[in-house]
Amino acid sequence: MHNRYQKAVDYWLMAGAVMVLLMVVIGGITRLTQSGLSMVRWEPIIGTIPPLNEAEWFLEFEAYKASPEYQHYNSHFELDDFKKIYFWEYLHRLIGRLIGLVFLFPAVFFWIKGVFSASMKRKVIIIFFGGLFQGVLGWYMVKSGLVDKPHVSHYRLAAHLSTALALVAYIYWVAMDWKQQKQFFVPKVRNWSITILFVLGIQIVYGAFVAGLKAGKMYNTFPKMGREWIPSELSYAFDLHGFAAIFEGGGVVQLLHRYIAYLVLGMVLYTWWIVKKHHQVLLSSANWLLVLVSFQFLLGVFTLLWAVPVSLGVLHQLMAAFLLLAVVNILRKSSATG
Repeated sequence: MHNRYQKAVDYWLMAGAVMVLLMVVIGGITRLTQSGLSMVRWEPIIGTIPPLNEAEWFLEFEAYKASPEYQHYNSHFELDDFKKIYFWEYLHRLIGRLIGLVFLFPAVFFWIKGVFSASMKRKVIIIFFGGLFQGVLGWYMVKSGLVDKPHVSHYRLAAHLSTALALVAYIYWVAMDWKQQKQFFVPKVRNWSITILFVLGIQIVYGAFVAGLKAGKMYNTFPKMGREWIPSELSYAFDLHGFAAIFEGGGVVQLLHRYIAYLVLGMVLYTWWIVKKHHQVLLSSANWLLVLVSFQFLLGVFTLLWAVPVSLGVLHQLMAAFLLLAVVNILRKSSATG
């Protein structure tokens, strides 16, 4: 039974991973176009259908007018302006619903057909609840910008992005297990991969902090921040926030995001060197990892220099996902039991 549905399950898992990545991309566009607070209600079922006539659009626009974002920033909006920002948030939520359907119905079919082992059933349940949690967390994030201040919490944004990428990584790992790709016992590479994964996770969180605090609009120079490597005025952030400045001070957050990027790049270079010298069997995976981290580093520099245009901001976020998957790939391949 397993062999009969081998490719079908593989395609299903990879389709799920691609759709979650698509969600990440559309989420990035939604954030960068300031569209995320356009839908002020969470209606998982009814909200699938967009406004279909002028009367429904009028009611939706009236609900938006009561939001802090409209009152603080967009009070000049006409209905056509509202429709433009509504589109991206609606599309983001619609893709989320489609992911649920694409995952659920094949999962039920494979389950009934007895395709899944007990271990695979547990993994499928984890993926399902991971996706469900993403939907709830997304609304929890949006809700933070609908109360007093028209800004979503950068903590909730970081949680939403990080768990989305973690879900993609987990689906990819499950897919590799399902295909039974060959593994090797290379503990040194495995240990370095785990370390890179941990540091990259922190870097992704700080990338979300930079986005949420709009810190990418600050210090748009490289390699220095303005005229200094560590701007002296960052001390004011610590005066204002105390130790929390490392999470809440825009300039401090950008500084940390920059230097963690150097750390990730250095760790990947060292891992690639280890593989090239001693473990040629993993060289293809290591080469991809090196290419992706180099491209991501350069992309981050240009995104910063050009003050985060939508295209580069979204591409930078997507490349973070690809880099994460490259780390997961080499980790899995080097983790055979000795």
